[in-house]
Amino acid sequence: MSEAGGPADSRLQQLVDGIVRIAAGDLTTRISTSPARDDVDAVITGINLLAEELNTVYQEFEDRVETRTRELQAAHLQMREMALTDSLTGTANRAALMQEVSAAIASRPAQGPSVLMIDLDNFKDINDAFGHEVGDQVLVEVARRIGAATGDGTTVARLGGDEFAVLLPSGGLSAALGAADRIQKSLSTSIRVEELEVWPCASIGVHSAAEGETAEGMLVRADTAMYAAKESGRSQNKVFEPVMLYARQLRRDMAAELRKGIGRNELFLDYQPVVDLASGRMTGVEALIRWQHPTRGLVMPDDFIPIAEETGIILELGRWVLRAALEAVAEWQRETLLPDDFKVRVNLSAMELQRLDLVDHVRQALAETGIAPSRLIIEITESAFVTGGDVEMYSLRSLKALGVGTEIDDFGTGYSSISYLRRLPVHSVKVDRSLIRDISADLGQRRFVDAVHGLIQAAGMEAVFEGIETADQAVDLLSLGCSSGQGYYFSRPLAAAQVTRILLEGTRLPLSQSQVRAAG
Repeated sequence: MSEAGGPADSRLQQLVDGIVRIAAGDLTTRISTSPARDDVDAVITGINLLAEELNTVYQEFEDRVETRTRELQAAHLQMREMALTDSLTGTANRAALMQEVSAAIASRPAQGPSVLMIDLDNFKDINDAFGHEVGDQVLVEVARRIGAATGDGTTVARLGGDEFAVLLPSGGLSAALGAADRIQKSLSTSIRVEELEVWPCASIGVHSAAEGETAEGMLVRADTAMYAAKESGRSQNKVFEPVMLYARQLRRDMAAELRKGIGRNELFLDYQPVVDLASGRMTGVEALIRWQHPTRGLVMPDDFIPIAEETGIILELGRWVLRAALEAVAEWQRETLLPDDFKVRVNLSAMELQRLDLVDHVRQALAETGIAPSRLIIEITESAFVTGGDVEMYSLRSLKALGVGTEIDDFGTGYSSISYLRRLPVHSVKVDRSLIRDISADLGQRRFVDAVHGLIQAAGMEAVFEGIETADQAVDLLSLGCSSGQGYYFSRPLAAAQVTRILLEGTRLPLSQSQVRAAG
């Protein structure tokens, strides 16, 4: 309304309406000014400037929100991808594989989905020999080769460590077997890492889905087949069969029974004499574990030692063997005039060698049984020596410092590299029976054994030849300058009481039939 009481200024209504629209969120609202350029126009201009500034701020805010939303969405997708991807190889992981297997089962193809379970054979040897960085590069290349061998439409997953899996969403068993063969072929050539050449090989379990089977069930069956392949040797493929589950359950049952058997005194030791070839005098024994099962009867170590190693029971078992063998030596010391050079040999697994408390345990067992360290020889397989890392070498050096002897067992079945012998803290080598089997019939083999014996001696070590089964073998070895051996020709494994009798009577080996009956 004007000062003179004239008609109302229309601009005031426009100003009120504009302010209402701006307050309601319409920041694009602009109020028109008049030519008067008076106080009302000044207010209108201020409101317009405020609306423009608010609109600019709002647009910037919206842009930031949109950008942040995109970033959050990208991060979410990245996290989801990370949750379903193996960080080392870039393949799928177990969670992603399970999703894909479930989806493949739900799609119900004419020829059902299949799963391949792939485990690299002796991959630990690669890590131990060349280091984990090289091992990781090998895994990346293995994953690439598996992907290339199986092609588009498949899912390759790393499940952890050196274990992979492949899902073929359709095609049935024939397609799965073809993929397994291609994978084996792709792994048959070496992997070059810097200046190193690594030769991978794998055990593959194959399973094609049955009606009503779950994703978890498929993986369990493929995994079971993979273990069956691994037991058959390197680079093997096995198709799942129901009997494999039964065999796996039996192994689980045997592992549980073995653990109980240790506490129930079902285990005992036999002792195979180690003999001076020239005189037939027993210079020591090798402790050999046996299991008198309450229902299965006598179970030999080949039937339960692999299960003990697979389940970790080998640690408890190994400590039991060491203690029982030392207690037997203590008994022989009390009852006989034990020769100064008499030694007991105890086998040690690679897993035990990796224990940091190994040497402390050996020291304590020797002290508690009153046995001099020099009477104990620890036998370790050749592969455990070659692939051992820092912990293993520490254990070997510490055992040597303690005064305990160490011996390479089954020499000639694995790496058989004389060059590494001089670098190892060992004092003797047990030559495998396979090297002397044909020594009496094959002149070339006789010369080969002579050369091996000479190299062992040149490395400053003693040699013990195992598996001597005939008099001719014993004579041939003696003629080559070999001084020590063991085998069925001299004696089968004996009970502790039989060893006591031989020590008391100073009996020379081999035993006659009458002596065998008397010793028993």
